[in-house]
Amino acid sequence: MAVPAAVMLAVGLWGLHRGGMWRDEAVTYQVARRTVPQIWRLLHGVDAVHGLYYLLMHVVLAVAPGRPGEVDLRLPSVCAAAVTAGLVTALGIRLARPRVGLWAGLMFAVTPLVGHYAQEGRSYALVAAGATGATLLFVRAADAEGTAGRRAWWWYGAVLAVTCWLHEFAVLLLLAHAATLALARSSGRVWRGWGCAAGAVALVLAPMAVVSHAQSAQLAWLWEPDLETAQDLLRDFLGPSDGVYWVCLALGLLGLTRLVGRRGELTLAAVALPLAVLPPVALMLASQFTPLYVDRYVLYALAGAPLLVALGADRAAGLLGRLLPHGAAGAARSPALTVAGVLAVLLAFAHQVPLLRHDRVPGTRPDDLGAVAAAAARVLRPGDPVLYLPSHARGTELAYPAAFRGTRDVALARAAAASGTLYGGEVGAGTLRRRLAKADEVWAVMEKYALVSGYRPRLATERAKLAVLNQQFVLREEMVIDRMALRLYVRPIRGTAGGTQPGR
Repeated sequence: MAVPAAVMLAVGLWGLHRGGMWRDEAVTYQVARRTVPQIWRLLHGVDAVHGLYYLLMHVVLAVAPGRPGEVDLRLPSVCAAAVTAGLVTALGIRLARPRVGLWAGLMFAVTPLVGHYAQEGRSYALVAAGATGATLLFVRAADAEGTAGRRAWWWYGAVLAVTCWLHEFAVLLLLAHAATLALARSSGRVWRGWGCAAGAVALVLAPMAVVSHAQSAQLAWLWEPDLETAQDLLRDFLGPSDGVYWVCLALGLLGLTRLVGRRGELTLAAVALPLAVLPPVALMLASQFTPLYVDRYVLYALAGAPLLVALGADRAAGLLGRLLPHGAAGAARSPALTVAGVLAVLLAFAHQVPLLRHDRVPGTRPDDLGAVAAAAARVLRPGDPVLYLPSHARGTELAYPAAFRGTRDVALARAAAASGTLYGGEVGAGTLRRRLAKADEVWAVMEKYALVSGYRPRLATERAKLAVLNQQFVLREEMVIDRMALRLYVRPIRGTAGGTQPGR
């Protein structure tokens, strides 16, 4: 367990300070630095699904030395990914043999998708750790009897319930575990123990489900997944580069040769296959009616893929031993074979290093608010009026307040923390127009899509921002950084010849 965990820790720490936060990380950062009552108030209106994570990060950032930054924000995810690698190893050891666990843990650690979310200040790596831990407890509980069995089911339910409160879609893990029990043809005693634990998880999660359903408008940007989406996820689970993907796919299919064992036996394939397949498939199917699917929501299911691949590699070694002349079979079971498997994983890692390196380059996330803030710091002066269009563009200032210190937020009515919102409460359209009427110039921090001709915001204040900028000001300067733009608008003044020229 220690070796894969150490490898995952090293991969996670590599390039951890890759640069600025992207917007989801920025939300974590600015919310976690609020007081607990302010976080609690926010969750009544938005982001309830991330509430427990925000509270955990509140503690982490509170104890971080000095002023917490990007590294402090991401360290819990790195540590959680390392724990998950160790738990994957433990599953392989318990249900197969030590070398299967070692190979699976190492493969998990070098998978680019794992490395990606190990370096994000969001909950998904922690959810993966909780789900994998719950799966290990599930396996132990299914094998235990009497008082030990009841205690094991209690721990399973407790860990899974906490994991679901980190992200409610972890509840889909119950489908995977039910399928495992069905494949194992488990006894009524095991089904009853699991059923009680599953019922307790559902009961504990019910309040979260009710509140998050009322906040489902937050997912309005999603669309229905299709066959290509499923293929992309499979490639991400097994390794995105062609050579790694096809080898892992073949070995994973070979690992399914002993899907069903003796009655009541939980085989590794019967645990790993439902874990890897059912949560993503269930969420994709549900998303055909109400779009809910994003790959990070089912990151925890990835733990099943390296287990199947490692099991297939072990099967291949066994077949090779039977085909070789007498005496070679013993060699196939020797420590040299374990080392050969480790070297194969290292080869896969080397093959995917360019992908891992590119993922650590600043700006590879959807946006880089640190870069936007750095640009703003170079041009903004104390007293400059600033307009955020739309209002969530204010996330840059909330994550990097030093870059905007002394500026005037023209549209802000109440600060984000005080208003119980993510980005603050804004004034009405009339008040905004009166405030802008006093300005000769204004800096606008804008989403790129707000620059597109024909863009019409839904809210009246947002429409007023756009109308006043277009009708009363002219563009003098522009910097575009990823999906954001920093623009200086100035009010025209009449020139000496009756024309107009930009004011300063």
